[in-house]
Amino acid sequence: MHPRRQASLLFATLAVLFAAPADAQTLYKLIDKNGKITYSETRPKEFEGQVIPLDIDPSRNTATMPKYQAPANAPKGSGQPLPPSAPNRDAIAYARERVDSARKALADAKENPGEGDMRHIGTAGGGTRPVPTPEFEKRLERLQEDVRKAEEHLAKLEQTR
Repeated sequence: MHPRRQASLLFATLAVLFAAPADAQTLYKLIDKNGKITYSETRPKEFEGQVIPLDIDPSRNTATMPKYQAPANAPKGSGQPLPPSAPNRDAIAYARERVDSARKALADAKENPGEGDMRHIGTAGGGTRPVPTPEFEKRLERLQEDVRKAEEHLAKLEQTR
């Protein structure tokens, strides 16, 4: 037999052997004499205990998540709801965390602009200077607005103490 043909045949055989376990539709639940449960993709040959075959339908392994709805106590436009039934001091602590998080996000964006956030203006021979793109400026404005809203919400909560 030709060496290339042998290699092709060997490769095809190995591909079929390795692909077979991926299509496994049965999982085995093994319960030993002490009640310990383990799972296996292959049926054990010498196992002292109960072997329960579990038929798996891969098409049923899907889930649809419900659409998120912010609770009534969520600050408007924040995207970050307060935990339901949080007492006022917990709400204040949570609001402080939101302020810190918003400030950190703004500082991080300013200090570490991403690729494409800055463009260079000027002439190559006379030097160039970095200038933020309009998209980056809008993102910074949104982050600043998030900080303002978070600080405003914290102030309201602290006033109601």
